[in-house]
Amino acid sequence: MNDSPVHPKRRGRDRMRLVIGGVCAVVLAAVSVTLASNAYAEADRTLTSNGTGFHNGYFYSYWKDNGNVTMNLGAGGQYSVQWSGINNTVVGKGWNPGSNHTVNYSGSFSTSGNGYLALYGWTTNPLIEYYVVENFGNYNPSTGTQRLGSVTTDGSTYDIYRTQRVNQPSIIGNATFYQYWSVRQQKRTGGTITTANHFNAWASLGLNLGTHNYQILATEGFQSSGSSNITVSAGNPPTTPSTSGPTATVSPTASAPQPGGGTCQVTNAVNPWNTGLVDNITIKNTGTTAINGWSLKFNLASGQTITGGWSATYAPSSGQVTATNVNYNGSIPPGGSTTIGFQANHSGNTAAPSGFTLNGSACS
Repeated sequence: MNDSPVHPKRRGRDRMRLVIGGVCAVVLAAVSVTLASNAYAEADRTLTSNGTGFHNGYFYSYWKDNGNVTMNLGAGGQYSVQWSGINNTVVGKGWNPGSNHTVNYSGSFSTSGNGYLALYGWTTNPLIEYYVVENFGNYNPSTGTQRLGSVTTDGSTYDIYRTQRVNQPSIIGNATFYQYWSVRQQKRTGGTITTANHFNAWASLGLNLGTHNYQILATEGFQSSGSSNITVSAGNPPTTPSTSGPTATVSPTASAPQPGGGTCQVTNAVNPWNTGLVDNITIKNTGTTAINGWSLKFNLASGQTITGGWSATYAPSSGQVTATNVNYNGSIPPGGSTTIGFQANHSGNTAAPSGFTLNGSACS
């Protein structure tokens, strides 16, 4: 989703099976009877409205907030989707609950703008929305986000990020929660995703998952048009750690910071569109001593509401906002800087925030 457009997901557990059994008796000198075994063999289905369920042994999820989205459910783990005139849509086939099993997929993916092809899922306790992004359109979801580390697996390096959603729809209703991201550097449409390698890399960076809810090989579109045709299947979960497996590179993290003062300079880089915007804010320490722990206060422009952010926690979502450092960027040395950012909705006013103060001192 663009940094992080979100969407509500609803769970469904209806399973439909078409049991085909036949008895064919041919009388020659004897009678032979053949019984066909039970199997998943549901007819193809076309979806144009929100829903979840099971089809041919796979969980499916269809969600959009508006626009034209047509999803076709085919044999086994196959689905296709075409979308246009939408704000945000996410569809896919997979499993409920998800797990760390290996995921195999193949097919095609095309978008004229912002879209992702990703292994996508949710956990509870903690509430986490996660992505292993395999392909994307003209917007890299890691744009403006602080890189926490990387994992090298399945023929490429994936960069790891964390973003926060503030009072946004989730599988338990509106909530504030984190998103975990692995974004593949060499994009592809087809291959094997060794899911456990991503989960383990996230855990090594302190990004812990909870109890698995659903997990799908998802096609997501945001203010774009496009199509995909994907077939997904599951491999086995790992039984023992691999001694020759992928490596996780972890960025250094600062020790728990204590609040301190300092002189500062703030610059904004606002990127607006239709009814939304992204703002990347760079905080520079212009003093002679290190800043150890910080809170940046600013006034959000009228009509803007923060929907998600990265490299800081944000509260409240409108009006006078306080952004507080996270564990890896609490210390800013003299002459050093750190960049944080947020995504917001707007009603026509795309002005940058104003009135910045850092730990109570005004910034230039």
